[in-house]
Amino acid sequence: MEALLAATPVLTVRVASVSDMDNNVYLLTSSVTGHQLLIDAADDPVAIGRLLGLAASDAPGPPRLSLIVTTHSHRDHIRALAPLVQATGAAALAGKDDVAAIENQTGISIARGLEHGDIVGVPGLTLKVIGLRGHTPGSIALAYQEDGQPAHLFTGDSLFPGGVGNTDRDPGRFNRLMADVTERVFDLYPDDAIVHPGHGAPTTLGAERPHLDEWRERGW
Repeated sequence: MEALLAATPVLTVRVASVSDMDNNVYLLTSSVTGHQLLIDAADDPVAIGRLLGLAASDAPGPPRLSLIVTTHSHRDHIRALAPLVQATGAAALAGKDDVAAIENQTGISIARGLEHGDIVGVPGLTLKVIGLRGHTPGSIALAYQEDGQPAHLFTGDSLFPGGVGNTDRDPGRFNRLMADVTERVFDLYPDDAIVHPGHGAPTTLGAERPHLDEWRERGW
């Protein structure tokens, strides 16, 4: 399934849901330059190809996939990374502390290891890197902001409707992830910010904010 999620004068966001795990692959296209950034090349190159084909109508001229950013190193989020890099020549980026795991699984080289506060982008689009440690050591989210529009937060498996990502009931990992999600997401972005998770449907920070104490109390 491929769908249009958002369209502004500057940006188009499309999503493909792939695999039996309902992985979300997000494609951001600059409506000005046609350059594209893909988030999480998960599982199915055919579905991603359909997504790229749909996005051809979102750009003034031939679109170009320039960059692929991986939110974390788990296998279900990177199974299409190698073939997509090989087919398009796009550069691959990921959280610094997940780079080795991704390279070992895919056999490709990560062009840049990302840290909290970094800026990534393609001509016409820039996004901020948010480090959200705990689901994996190098898990990241990406934030896109545009004047007059809600922020778009692409959170991988670190934040979902109803809670944070899996930390295997490890108190240290859970507390680290809750602290990062609280301080780096909920404390900095308003209620209308849209959360696009690694699996399933989107939500907003406003819908999730009242439940933060519940998540801390239950410990997952």
